Amino acid sequence: MNTESNAYGLSIHPMREELYAELHSRPFQVLSSPARISYLAVMLSPDHKQKEFEHFCCLYENFQQQPPSQEGVCYEVDFGSLRVRREKHLEFTSYMFINTKTNEQVSPFDSNALSALPQGWLAALPGTIIAAFHIAIEDARTQPEPDLLSVKSGFESMRLVGSRPQNGDAQVWTTFQLHSDGCGRFLIYNKNMSDSQLGRMVQRVVEIETYRLMALLGLPIARKYNSQLAKMDEQLATTTARLADSTEKLDEQALLAELIDMAAWVEAARAQTTFRFSATNAYHDLVLKRLTELKEDEVSGHLTITEFMTRRLTPAVRTCKATGDHLENLSRRIDRVSDMMRTRVEMSIQSQNQHLLASMDRRSKIQLAMQHTVEGLSVAAISYYSVGLLKFIIEAVYDKGVHFDKSLVIGLSVPLVVGGVWFTTRKIHKRFLLLAKAREEQEKRSESKK
Repeated sequence: MNTESNAYGLSIHPMREELYAELHSRPFQVLSSPARISYLAVMLSPDHKQKEFEHFCCLYENFQQQPPSQEGVCYEVDFGSLRVRREKHLEFTSYMFINTKTNEQVSPFDSNALSALPQGWLAALPGTIIAAFHIAIEDARTQPEPDLLSVKSGFESMRLVGSRPQNGDAQVWTTFQLHSDGCGRFLIYNKNMSDSQLGRMVQRVVEIETYRLMALLGLPIARKYNSQLAKMDEQLATTTARLADSTEKLDEQALLAELIDMAAWVEAARAQTTFRFSATNAYHDLVLKRLTELKEDEVSGHLTITEFMTRRLTPAVRTCKATGDHLENLSRRIDRVSDMMRTRVEMSIQSQNQHLLASMDRRSKIQLAMQHTVEGLSVAAISYYSVGLLKFIIEAVYDKGVHFDKSLVIGLSVPLVVGGVWFTTRKIHKRFLLLAKAREEQEKRSESKK
């Protein structure tokens, strides 16, 4: 491992500086009020990531500044009338456009930071937008807060969600809805916060809105699979009932093929949903953490951001979790039914093997009886031909002048020949049996050594 030395002569881990820098890779914003902020979260395919970075570098060229030479986690650049902050996340890239020069004569949302961008740059931005909203920050220390009707007019008379975060040092209004320009809106009144505190609070609000949208990406997928899972449950219940019915004659191959198809569908569904549902849980946890950090007080008559989120977002996340658990449970049930089906098939095969072995045993006994019969016939045939050959020898001896009773000698030779043939046949048969037994014992010893 390559190491470097510091002033004290110590060996330094090569990743030490990188590990230190990681904690400072996304510094909090420092924001003054009033200000106008526009935020975009862009989801990019692998093919678009490099194009998006090159498009970001075009901003530097439009404002006659030197672009970065390589991709980074977070870039923050001041173009004078416009500040831009770009952050790279796992699934999306975010842009925060900040304009601190505001016109107090117009409504907070009549102008936004996007108007300061070069013409055509925003339309050519690669990827798809998942979050887009404007944040209007007003300074309540220099001017009184407007009445509720004025606030509502800025949100096109939609139902408001409001709270007093940071223990009442600010007031936040929003609707968590899209407005006529296709973007969401947040109105923040800074009552008693420093620029650093305001920057941290705005960052939390931005993350709450972005992460809650990312968390909800899993809900349409969960709804899509829920209806199909109900049908799959019924199909599996029917299959299990057929398997449990001992009176019904089953086509085991067809049933096993049906279970394989069901298992393949479930595994394909898990492959498509596991990451999305895990991401939903992770984003939900981040939203809850950011809500806790807001330290909200209630605005009389309105839901706080925390109340609204926990009431609407949490059930959606639970639906995703329930769908994921349903898929896991269905996969386990299919595995158990498949095991039972395989056991049944194996038992059927074993039963067939037993019948086959019994049939083979009967055949071997018949073959053995036939073999003994053939051996007896063979002894008779060999003895017959042997006695015939012996008869020629006896007659040849008799013709040479040796006188004896030929009929008696031939008659006495018959039992001797038959006995000799039978004895020789049994001896050969016994030898083959000994050889077969020795080979069988040798095979058993070799198997036991393995």
